[in-house]
Amino acid sequence: MTETVSGNILTAEESDIKDQPHIKGSRITVNFIQSRVEGRGLKPETVAERHNLTLADVYAALTYYHNNPREMWEIQERREEISEEVREQSELTPPDDDES
Repeated sequence: MTETVSGNILTAEESDIKDQPHIKGSRITVNFIQSRVEGRGLKPETVAERHNLTLADVYAALTYYHNNPREMWEIQERREEISEEVREQSELTPPDDDES
């Protein structure tokens, strides 16, 4: 997969701490930034202030997100698969009716 790198972003392959792209020097992922700005409608300035980032970091994350739609889709698919596996593993089994 060819990634278009943007500014202060570490790709998943470059990172030792995350399996997805994130802002250099932090654990904040590109997906997290995108979900706050475009999903929740927060201003980029607000996200930067709340997470001790520069405004350039926030825009670099958004740029990376939109320049790499396939990678972002694959990451979302992986997250959904993992969530489903966890849900399945955490389901409680009903108790036995035997009162032996």
